[in-house]
Amino acid sequence: MTATATRVLVLNSGSSSLKYQLLDMHDGARLAAGLVERIGEETSRLAHTPLATGGDTRETEGPIADHTTALKAVAAELAADGLGLDSPQLAAIGHRVVHGGLKFTEPTVIDDAVLTEIERLVPVAPLHNPANITGIRTARALRPDLPQVAVFDTAFHTTMPEYAARYAIDVATADAHRIRRYGFHGTSHAYVSRKTAALLGKDPSEVNVIVLHLGNGASASAVAGGRCVDTSMGLTPLEGLVMGTRSGDIDPAVTFHLKRVAGMSEDEVDELLNKKSGLIGLCGDNDMREIRRRIDAGGEDGARAQLAFDIYIHRLKKYLGAYTAVLGRVDAVAFTAGVGENAAPVRAAAIAGLEQMGMAVDADRNAVRSDEPRLISPEGSRVAVAVVPTDEELEIAQQTYALVSA
Repeated sequence: MTATATRVLVLNSGSSSLKYQLLDMHDGARLAAGLVERIGEETSRLAHTPLATGGDTRETEGPIADHTTALKAVAAELAADGLGLDSPQLAAIGHRVVHGGLKFTEPTVIDDAVLTEIERLVPVAPLHNPANITGIRTARALRPDLPQVAVFDTAFHTTMPEYAARYAIDVATADAHRIRRYGFHGTSHAYVSRKTAALLGKDPSEVNVIVLHLGNGASASAVAGGRCVDTSMGLTPLEGLVMGTRSGDIDPAVTFHLKRVAGMSEDEVDELLNKKSGLIGLCGDNDMREIRRRIDAGGEDGARAQLAFDIYIHRLKKYLGAYTAVLGRVDAVAFTAGVGENAAPVRAAAIAGLEQMGMAVDADRNAVRSDEPRLISPEGSRVAVAVVPTDEELEIAQQTYALVSA
């Protein structure tokens, strides 16, 4: 890597999508960003925004057969802005990898052995790791000379003590099949917990934070002095909070009941719990804005939306209480991600009634919309309640650059 190589391309590969950002780590500037979606379909779409020049988003539609074709199309868009993948200023490519198991506890330069280990984890992340692997292989083929770094969603949670990470099942069976709680959204929880400490003017080692990452996927974490000690997602991203399409916590016997009584197959149960449950299963919508609109409209439809909202909030309160007990002392609660950053009614409802725990929300502060980290608790509150926009791409870029420039 040359001294002038300060750019990092961040890739987040989904099963039929490729999300990307190009950042300059000299000053943290975003140079370009975009998304390729519906890869493998006739109506694929690429939306590219040249942030460095402030230009308008360029959109193209047409068949994009695979991730290799998608990344080549992205490279062409970047080259059109003078930011091509062949630039000597490109230091590395950072890849979001959902599951790193227990082996990968920090960002890792990818070689054949690392890629093989990521492949071994496919059985515990069948919806995510295969797409991540495809993105890695594609990028390595296009720039075999360039460092490729894997940043793992699970890494931040590997500091959980065994009593938090273990399920209460037969130890030999659990170990044989790598069954334990891994947690996800780790790059977001790491970034937000640090930003929350900075908002309070303290070092992360001095602060205990409950982070609520609330998007279509949702998770909570208890972070003590900068280290995760518990998190809501488990072996897979299905456990924990009520989500857009996922059930979150559920009696495991429900799955047996559905197979025995309803005659559902394993795949049908999987589909139900991951894609047809949560908010969409409860009321037919997984967009919190639409749910709030229906509640405000009233009537029978509004009542159904209200019940879904109440179930969602009830689960949030349970985790706030549980993680207060786990941490012993809570200095801050941080809301982040799409719902956490934008849905003031969710924040207000989640904290309402928790005054005895030192938590409260100021209505005026909560109503403010901003892209900056901010406090929404009343002045002098024992527990700071904050809205802290997450930035997983920046976190991946920073970890990637720190590794390759060391």
